[in-house]
Amino acid sequence: MNIHIMKFGGSSVATPDKIYHTAEKAAEKMKAGFFPVPVVSAPADITDDLIKLSEQTSGNIPAREYDALVSCGEQITASLCASSLCALGCQAVSLNGRQAGILTDSSFMNAGVLSFSGEDLMKYISRGVIPVITGFQGADSEGNITTLGRGGSDLTAVLVAEALKAEICEFYTDVRGIYNAHPGLVPDASVVPLISYGEVLELGKKGTEVRQMRAISYAATHNLKLRLRSSFVPDQGTVLAAEGRQGINVLSFAVKEKGLAEIAAVGFDMQESDFCKFRKAAEAGGGFNISRSSSICFSAYTDEQNGEKLLRHLHSVIF
Repeated sequence: MNIHIMKFGGSSVATPDKIYHTAEKAAEKMKAGFFPVPVVSAPADITDDLIKLSEQTSGNIPAREYDALVSCGEQITASLCASSLCALGCQAVSLNGRQAGILTDSSFMNAGVLSFSGEDLMKYISRGVIPVITGFQGADSEGNITTLGRGGSDLTAVLVAEALKAEICEFYTDVRGIYNAHPGLVPDASVVPLISYGEVLELGKKGTEVRQMRAISYAATHNLKLRLRSSFVPDQGTVLAAEGRQGINVLSFAVKEKGLAEIAAVGFDMQESDFCKFRKAAEAGGGFNISRSSSICFSAYTDEQNGEKLLRHLHSVIF
């Protein structure tokens, strides 16, 4: 069975129409001969609204009650998505983290996963029923709801992908994939079609966290095929795998202390020639302290006010 995990972020399920659209995407997968397993986030801003609600009532909410509260958003999405799938002629059921079988420790607000086999999910899948799973949550041995930290729905998705031996785990968002530079700073930035886990983890260290780092580390350990793509544009997006494309793939930008900006070039199997090209371009654009900080990363610093200009200059030379 070709199982496809479909993880939908908050922007993809922000409105009733968008939730229905996610259900349509899952139904299309089914018609194409794949078995979809949606993992859903809370609608955009609902989690923040729930936190504000707690501040307006109890003020200092206990960690256990915090998890019980903020887990509600995902359950709203899962129920509405499953209902939409039924309206589209599919069999579907919403499952929270406990019902899916995700057992965690009792570290509320950032729980560690102890076990997850996928057996409970396969009971539905074997009958042709699409399980729509709440991301971000599990339960401890006493049945308390726990949450998996910021970006925890990503971790849920890769856990499900490994447990079900899925063909691919796709992350649907409001962007087309990973860009070779921040598109808001570099207008002609383009989507990188392939990138390695190591590069994504390195980008996270540099301040560009495209997905939850726990999830990427788990995917790397289990060699899971991931894809980042848009919910709204029919592009192929970016594939994450053990190996990437040779050379520089992404330029990251971060403002540092003391009025400095750092531009990092991240790539897979980069050669000395790649570093020479980066160093020459960085020097020409006013960069300094240029170094090969790791086997997959080069760095250059500049004054903060020159940072974006240097980023665009490097992009024009390298890409």
